[in-house]
Amino acid sequence: MPPKIWSPRLWGAHLLALVLLAGTVGLGLWQLGVWQDHRTAEKQDATKAAVKPLGDVMGPDDPFPGLMVGHPVEISGDWVPDGTLYISGRRHHGVDGYWVVTPVAVGGPGKPAMPVVRGWVQSPADAPAPPTGSVDLTGWLQPPEGDQGVVDDDPTDDVLPQLRIADVIQHVDQDLYGGFVIDRQPGAGLQAATVEQLPDAGTTTGLRNFLYGLEWWVFGGFVIYIWWRHMLDVTRPAPEKDAQADAVPSGT
Repeated sequence: MPPKIWSPRLWGAHLLALVLLAGTVGLGLWQLGVWQDHRTAEKQDATKAAVKPLGDVMGPDDPFPGLMVGHPVEISGDWVPDGTLYISGRRHHGVDGYWVVTPVAVGGPGKPAMPVVRGWVQSPADAPAPPTGSVDLTGWLQPPEGDQGVVDDDPTDDVLPQLRIADVIQHVDQDLYGGFVIDRQPGAGLQAATVEQLPDAGTTTGLRNFLYGLEWWVFGGFVIYIWWRHMLDVTRPAPEKDAQADAVPSGT
């Protein structure tokens, strides 16, 4: 007689299915959480929290600390003037313009650098010469931008459509931190840059994590299907044998 579906003989199969299903659901929720974090991190207002030294928040090889978006940090180091870039698509009082970004080698020349948004200009031609020497500044920490739908029309110039670390590092000769800082005090000849000038989160922001989340849930549906098929196979009564087919011919 085949076992019933809740027979102790099938508890192992039930437990395995539950573990796999919980894993796929949990991983799917995690990926969707990462997707939402990416979108939230794209635009985050600065807080009035106490200023912290950059070294207390993140290191040059650390991933961006998501809970520190917009947190004021202190930076000490040396300007890297040759790495100055201009980030397009930044509006200031309704006027399109550019962020002026110059990295700061945190801790001294040759050290990993943090891109610093020094201020805003309407045109790169209006930007003053990049600063040199040592600097101490306070600014708002932000995650790197990275909307995959944005394309740099001319990778050879110093104008970028977004502040992606992978693009910025092409213009400097040293490692970079995994984020950037908006200076609280605009540099000479510049207007203030603010977090309000960050672009809205694009429709493709974190899309890969969203699709991964859905994929894990598809795997969860597959687990349920395999469990259901297995239960049908092991609990289905065996077909009765044809008595005539099994009968032994007479005279033998």
